[in-house]
Amino acid sequence: MRIGLFAVGRLKGGPEKDLAGRYLDRFAKAGPAVGLELARVVETVESRAGNAETRKREEAGQLEKALAEGSLLVLLDERGKALDSEAFAHLLATFRDSGKRDLMIAIGGADGLDPALHARADAVLNLGRMTWPHQLVRILIAEQLYRSVTILSGHPYHRA
Repeated sequence: MRIGLFAVGRLKGGPEKDLAGRYLDRFAKAGPAVGLELARVVETVESRAGNAETRKREEAGQLEKALAEGSLLVLLDERGKALDSEAFAHLLATFRDSGKRDLMIAIGGADGLDPALHARADAVLNLGRMTWPHQLVRILIAEQLYRSVTILSGHPYHRA
């Protein structure tokens, strides 16, 4: 299964981009052994619309353009379901085994994600009850993708 990341906002050069890149590189190298591969990272600029609803709708339009036809969609949202690392790995394995070829994980902008995306999503997850800046969310999800591969392959990186 090809897994992509969609993010509203761009990571500028620096330690956050380097760390996210390091985990995505590890995921890209280790993932194919368990049927998961890094497809791409799509970054889009935040909408400059005058109100939050319009910004969310415009950002959702950018995500829709980036989605492959028939793609599964996972949203990262503060109101989503919290999973531990093993449950996240098993969710990815379930999606992989469903016969779908593509999965996109979406990180919304400062205003969150459009309700239409929530209605279309195959899963809505959170990374804890705290609010995180998108730079850290990118690092956290990149690390969890790599950790999922290690869990699914029985590698000792993940010690429960």
